[in-house]
Amino acid sequence: MTARPEFEPSLALVSPHAAEADREAEASVRPRRLAEFVAQHRVREQLQLLLASALRRGSPPDHILLSGAPGLGKTTLAMIVAAELGAGLRVTSGPAIERAGDLAAILTSLSAGDVLFIDEIHRIARPAEELLYSAMEDFRVDVVIGKGPGATAVPLEVEPFTLVGATTRAGLLTGPMRDRFGFVGHLDFYEPAELEQLLARSASILGVPAEPDGLAEIAARSRGTPRVANRLLRRVRDYAEVRADGVVTRETAKAALAVYDVDERGLDRLDRAVLSALVESFGGGPVGLSTLAVAVGEQPDTVEEVCEPYLVRAGLLARTPRGRVATAAAWRHLGRTPPGSILGAASAPPDLFGTRFDADGDTD
Repeated sequence: MTARPEFEPSLALVSPHAAEADREAEASVRPRRLAEFVAQHRVREQLQLLLASALRRGSPPDHILLSGAPGLGKTTLAMIVAAELGAGLRVTSGPAIERAGDLAAILTSLSAGDVLFIDEIHRIARPAEELLYSAMEDFRVDVVIGKGPGATAVPLEVEPFTLVGATTRAGLLTGPMRDRFGFVGHLDFYEPAELEQLLARSASILGVPAEPDGLAEIAARSRGTPRVANRLLRRVRDYAEVRADGVVTRETAKAALAVYDVDERGLDRLDRAVLSALVESFGGGPVGLSTLAVAVGEQPDTVEEVCEPYLVRAGLLARTPRGRVATAAAWRHLGRTPPGSILGAASAPPDLFGTRFDADGDTD
């Protein structure tokens, strides 16, 4: 299987993926304790019990797996786990661990009780993953020295630690890896009221004067994602400082987000281009991913990983075995009247017209 091409998802203002500038800005508003973490009430309560129990026993808690879409707070929770335990934190990512030796070097450098955070853990190399099994269960790694018949495995002890793994694609984790986590938490998208609370906290930390209705306007366009909400807050702040009186009001937020092409449902230029292409160029679909990407002048990965998740969740786009289809809500959002046959076309069986399609919905 060939590797998928890399793309830069963070170029979009409403992308849930983090750019380097986002990571630096998020550091200042990131919660430090569970009590400061907004929303995710069930996961927060479960983690609180897990950590409190471990502190009473005086031993590291079970390994923790956090799953969910980008920008919902998995990295923040990993940092909070370390802070709540009063432990050191080591941060790495799955793609950065290419060889088992890379992981062995990290594991053997951990101190007792440390927290190891591996982001995008589903992308860790298979040899490293197999080494991680024994480290998670027995706190031991076997390092192979030499090659061929003379190779020997040298066991190295690892200090007891807690692994916090984060993944945006839990389905790509292997069964043996998933089974070794004692706690699995899934992070959901935020409600607008929760994002308003988060934005109020961020505005206070950043020193941004903001009215509740201004924060509500930003929250409604943030696609249920804290990272997007904080990014939009910073852009509205810039607009308020340059073209208004510096206060984030509803009118200021509307005007600022209009400048940045973020509409009332949180769709940006590329989102609307995808819907417009589906409706105007392809009659609502179905159309394959590659064809749709060419129509809007973007890479297929960008359309699939940045635009589609939110469009599907918002009920504006549907993925069918025959390709992508614009829903009736998408037609109405573009100010068009949906055809009466749109619902029937979206639910038609894949072989209705005798055409074969590949996994992306493109014709063979």
